[in-house]
This record gives sequence, C-alpha cells and structure tokens, in this order.
Amino acid sequence: MRTRTTLFAAAAVLALGACSKTPEGNIVVTKPTGIETTKDTLPRIGTKTDTINTPVIGTKPETLIVNKPVVGTKKTVVKVPIITKKKP
Repeated sequence: MRTRTTLFAAAAVLALGACSKTPEGNIVVTKPTGIETTKDTLPRIGTKTDTINTPVIGTKPETLIVNKPVVGTKKTVVKVPIITKKKP
C-alpha cells in the first residue's frame, strides 16, 4: 500500500512540475519533443447561456369531476459548456 501511495505522489509531482501559468492567466504545459521543449496552451473551458423549450405537463378542469391533462412548452435558460483554444 505504501509503494502505491509513493508512486502516485511521485507521478503527481512530475505532472505538476511541467505546468506553469502565463501573466494572462493561461495554463501552459511544457512537453518534450525530441531534445527541445515546446510550450502548448491548454484550451479554455467555460459556459454560455442558451434558451430552450422544455415540456410542461399540467391539468386543466374540464368538468366538475374530471381534470383534463394539458401538455405545453415553456422557455428555460440553461448553461451550455464551450471549449476554446487560442491559435498559436
């Protein structure tokens, strides 16, 4: 169990050692390519707000005894994930 924990800790240290942050706030990964190293910018992940029509089910009185089921739609605001990557 200790060997596994030690290996995970060593892998985490190596993985985090290759990352850095630019003044603009981008995370940059230094990855080896042959002998030289190049910097690769990770994509930005965010959300945007979108409006969709969702179904609504309710009841409407038809007579004094029976409620009639009614199906309709309503506009709902949802957040949609977006991924953008800057061109080098």
